[in-house]
Amino acid sequence: MANNSYSGVKNSIVEANHDADFGCTLKELRSLMELRGAEGLNKIGESYGDVHGLCDRLKTSPVDGLSGQPADIEKRKTVFGQNLIPPKKPKTFLQLVWEALQDVTLIILEVAAIVSLGLSFYRPQDAEREDCGKAAGGAEDENEAEAGWIEGAAILLSVICVVLVTAFNDWSKEKQFRGLQSRIEQEQKFTVVRGGQVIQIPVAEIVVGDVAQIKYGDLLPTDGLLIQGNDLKIDESSLTGESDHVKKTQARDLMLLSGTHVMEGSGKMVVTAVGVNSQTGIIFTLLGAAEDDDDDDDEDEKKEKEEKKKQRKNKKQDGSIENRKKAKAQDGAAMEMQPLNSDEGADAEEKKKANLPKKEKSVLQGKLTKLAVQIGKAGLVMSAITVIILVVLFVVDTFWIQNLPWVKACTPIYIQFFVKFFIIGVTVLVVAVPEGLPLAVTISLAYSVKKMMKDNNLVRHLDACETMGNATAICSDKTGTLTMNRMTVVQAYVAEKHYKKVPDPENIPASILDFLILGIAVNCAYTTKIMPPEKEGGLPRQVGNKTECALLGFSTDLKRDYQTIRNEIPEEKLHKVYTFNSVRKSMSTVLKMADGSFRMFSKGASEILLKKCYKILTASGESKVFRPRDRDDMVKKVIEPMASEGLRTICLAYRDFTVTDGEPDWDNEHDILTGLTCICVVGIEDPVRPEVPDAIRKCQRAGITVRMVTGDNINTARAIASKCGILQPGDDFLCLEGKEFNRRIRNEKGEIEQERIDKIWPKLRVLARSSPTDKHTLVKGIIDSTVVEQRQVVAVTGDGTNDGPALKKADVGFAMGIAGTDVAKEASDIILTDDNFSSIVKAVMWGRNVYDSISKFLQFQLTVNVVAVIVAFTGACITQDSPLKAVQMLWVNLIMDTFASLALATEPPTEALLLRKPYGRNKPLISRTMMKNILGQGVYQLVIIFTLLFAGEMMFDIDNGRKVPLRAPPSEHYTIVFNTFVLMQLFNEINARKIHGERNVFEGIFNNLIFCSIVFGTFIIQIVIVQFGGKPFSCVALTIDQWLWCTFLGFGSLLWGQVISSIPTSRLKFLKTAGHGTQKEEIPDEELEELDDMEEIDHAERELRRGQILWFRGLNRIQTQMDVVSAFQSGTSLQGALRRQASNSSQQQHDVTNVSSPTHIRVVNAFRSSISLYEGLEKPESRSSIHNFMTHPEFRIEDSEPHIPLIDDTDAEDDPPTKRDSASPRNASPAPPSPASTAPPFPSPALSAASPNQNNNAVESSNHLLPEATKAGEPPVPGSPLHSLETSL
Repeated sequence: MANNSYSGVKNSIVEANHDADFGCTLKELRSLMELRGAEGLNKIGESYGDVHGLCDRLKTSPVDGLSGQPADIEKRKTVFGQNLIPPKKPKTFLQLVWEALQDVTLIILEVAAIVSLGLSFYRPQDAEREDCGKAAGGAEDENEAEAGWIEGAAILLSVICVVLVTAFNDWSKEKQFRGLQSRIEQEQKFTVVRGGQVIQIPVAEIVVGDVAQIKYGDLLPTDGLLIQGNDLKIDESSLTGESDHVKKTQARDLMLLSGTHVMEGSGKMVVTAVGVNSQTGIIFTLLGAAEDDDDDDDEDEKKEKEEKKKQRKNKKQDGSIENRKKAKAQDGAAMEMQPLNSDEGADAEEKKKANLPKKEKSVLQGKLTKLAVQIGKAGLVMSAITVIILVVLFVVDTFWIQNLPWVKACTPIYIQFFVKFFIIGVTVLVVAVPEGLPLAVTISLAYSVKKMMKDNNLVRHLDACETMGNATAICSDKTGTLTMNRMTVVQAYVAEKHYKKVPDPENIPASILDFLILGIAVNCAYTTKIMPPEKEGGLPRQVGNKTECALLGFSTDLKRDYQTIRNEIPEEKLHKVYTFNSVRKSMSTVLKMADGSFRMFSKGASEILLKKCYKILTASGESKVFRPRDRDDMVKKVIEPMASEGLRTICLAYRDFTVTDGEPDWDNEHDILTGLTCICVVGIEDPVRPEVPDAIRKCQRAGITVRMVTGDNINTARAIASKCGILQPGDDFLCLEGKEFNRRIRNEKGEIEQERIDKIWPKLRVLARSSPTDKHTLVKGIIDSTVVEQRQVVAVTGDGTNDGPALKKADVGFAMGIAGTDVAKEASDIILTDDNFSSIVKAVMWGRNVYDSISKFLQFQLTVNVVAVIVAFTGACITQDSPLKAVQMLWVNLIMDTFASLALATEPPTEALLLRKPYGRNKPLISRTMMKNILGQGVYQLVIIFTLLFAGEMMFDIDNGRKVPLRAPPSEHYTIVFNTFVLMQLFNEINARKIHGERNVFEGIFNNLIFCSIVFGTFIIQIVIVQFGGKPFSCVALTIDQWLWCTFLGFGSLLWGQVISSIPTSRLKFLKTAGHGTQKEEIPDEELEELDDMEEIDHAERELRRGQILWFRGLNRIQTQMDVVSAFQSGTSLQGALRRQASNSSQQQHDVTNVSSPTHIRVVNAFRSSISLYEGLEKPESRSSIHNFMTHPEFRIEDSEPHIPLIDDTDAEDDPPTKRDSASPRNASPAPPSPASTAPPFPSPALSAASPNQNNNAVESSNHLLPEATKAGEPPVPGSPLHSLETSL
């Protein structure tokens, strides 16, 4: 058959008529693929006989595939189309410009500029000029009057600048994103057979007639028909919405559709439709045709509807992300079409946000939007007041003080004044509104994403990058991520002997050896092979499943060749294959023997398969009975020792079905997979990657808990976890098996309870023998948990198809680029191109860097904002004219926004970022240290500017620039003010590089060339503007010593910066809540409404908060009294009282965990340090500020600074170091009132976090507390209130 098909192909190249070459047309195939199940079978039967008949017509061979000749491939592409779905047209540059013009402030400015332009051309008669009041001034020179249009034109010009810059940024971002998408595409390869050779080709190269090999985890790139399949099950939910997996067999259903996932098994298919003609392609073309290109939002809505039908099973997950990823998952090639409408959301385009239903904003965007709105409101108020004051002053001065009547002829002049005032007001607003924020975020993210490519992180969703900086937990796979995924058999138990290294083939009886090699050769997927090394002297390359590669390598070590057996028994001759899946945890292959009997070979996890063995091969090669007692013996003597060395144990077994029994019912798996005979047990080593222990140490130091979730048995898992440093000797962390985990988290009805999960996860470090659902449950449990003050941000790594749900649920999903299946990649946010755990640490570093870059930019921008607004405001009120003109303001705005965001957002990350705890979701964007810097620099700049403004003419001996008439020429005086102002900003930009109060602001400045060139470039442009800007910029050329003075005053801000950083933040009491302005209002009553607005908090949590507040008010007084009473009782009765109190409190309020533990720690501390408990408890603040405490994790009581989890450590850094040290040994000896003892009488975050998570999520103080506590013979406090009391006392 093969020969015919080839000769057919060769001859057909000559023929001209296309459709005549192939025995079927594009249309026929397309309509064939729209049928399902039995209908499809009938149609194939009627039209082609069977699949082989169709292969003949398509001139391809089911065994050897296409010939692979370029001419043939090209022709197929012309007849049947290419496997590409044309991407959606990107927005043109003009469209982007139009979008940028929609900005409200810009529109206001444009209006003002046009009005100003119009009025400047209007010339009233000169006669009555004098009668219009002093302010109008005398008649101007003609040329001055002519120049009146310049200001309006200049404003328009700067608006155009801003718009073009914004549009260009968007455009380059879009371009970058497309580049990224196409990179993801090129990396997608698929296995096909061409000319009898199995090769991998890019998905786009697949043509109709190709024979493709499909296996577990593939995302089908085209439509096709099944030629041969083993136990094949497909998830077609992305097309049909049916969540049940569909079994595919030649007899029942052989339609394979693009965009569907292979969930089990393997097989071969012949490709029948590609690109726009495949099922997914048809859907995409429908979507594309139904909408106009610019209706992105509708398009998204439409997809959403499409998806809603499909999503029945995934109801719980977040709608739009789900859809975003699903729509992408539809087809590898289709991904290109997606990026923009789905991911523009990632860059602070609020318009899009409004239309996408409940896509939770990334943490940073939420904070920024809030902040921008608040600043905008303040700016609006300021600018309104400015305009009102100017108008009132003018009116009072002209009509009341000078007593002039309103003359009709003067009206245009008055209107010109009012327009001038309006423009001043608008410029105040422009400077106040930080439109550079979204820009800074975008630049910073885009820059990071680009750089992360170099660190082996391929980011698919922009905001994942920043979320990673907040991660508090990582749930990692073991195989391939923590280990090298290069498996080798290092121990074996065969013929009743345990070999500590691979045995010599001579030592094993020949009969057993034959069984062993045959079993390994046929019962490993035929796609798995061991190839010769790429370089001389290298290790052989492992292709396919690594565990199977280890077994094939074992057969090579035993000096036997598995390939000869595979050549004798090709895949088609295998009678039945039960492929490996997460439920079976084993794989079996059935062979039909010559005499009609059947033999089945099985391999799988040893403790599972050994339960099904009833015989074992002995040293003589005979089989003997294998009793449960023997099995327990073997587990103790062979399997546990292997596992404790971190080896994965695999059992190989077989079973014979005799002829007399007839053919068994192969679908009844339960009966087939019993009564096995054990051949041997092997121990497979997968060495830990050398860089992993260090990476994990970095994570733990950075406040990130690493948990290992693996399918291996618990001893192996524990051994590997210890090697990696996830478990340290002497820790009391939990290692659970999946079964035990499920038992603990479910109630009697078998439902999962959040409270039960909350008791487990803080201590859980290893979850072994876990199923994919366990992984998902764990991730969901940690994310939904309310035990810890901060909502946990969880990252998950996964490679298998079954990891999809967990990857989607996680805040950030990492998929493996090498070992990962397509399904996992689709569900992920970031793809690790080298499958290495240490790349995750890099991602954390970049994520934190994004956050810090934004903070640096904010610190810089707010300083400029505050100063410019106050200067414009006071200047306008006192001198009736803003010292900084509209055009100058816009230039400042340009430096501030665009250039500064470029300069500060591209700072490279440093290792130091990993030394602090994650910021968490409620950390204010502006920490107290930053607030100190902003206010400090603001004061300096205001003092200088006002001095220059009101005394500058004396100092520099120049003309006074205040009180000039409407169209007066620019003055030297105001030029100096403007110049000094800009130079102060430039030097302050260097100050802004450090936000944690570091001294050396120049550190690493030359690592960032962009920064240096921007600062330098801005300086040069400033010189040009001042010296040659003239009338449009309201500037006059300055002399050299005036320049030197300006520069000196600017440089002063660096020196002043040093003074500011010498003041400890802790001294500045008034800054305490300053940082919170960004988060929520201080007014307690609004607190709950605020909570309602926060998307991050779900209803349960909100109810809990509401409950907590009322509950704590009550508890407050009772506990104060109780503590005091108990503190003065003897130790034993103290225990009793506390025990009683704990049980009462836990009964009364089940939700509030750990209510009692702070109490008991307080009491115990009071006891030790014999200090009255009233200190700090009865402070009025602690009463009134319950709300503050709930909402603001930074709320402090008194000056004893309790270190509170996950909060910017700078505040601790600013205190003298002695304080922290004195607090550390507090449990061992009497100490001053520790943070715990002055804590408010409810679970302070410090404690509630300390108890569940002593490893690394709690901050300094709790870290001191726990190790010390354990030394003092007190076990650390576990989660539940009752338990905690019992144990700790």
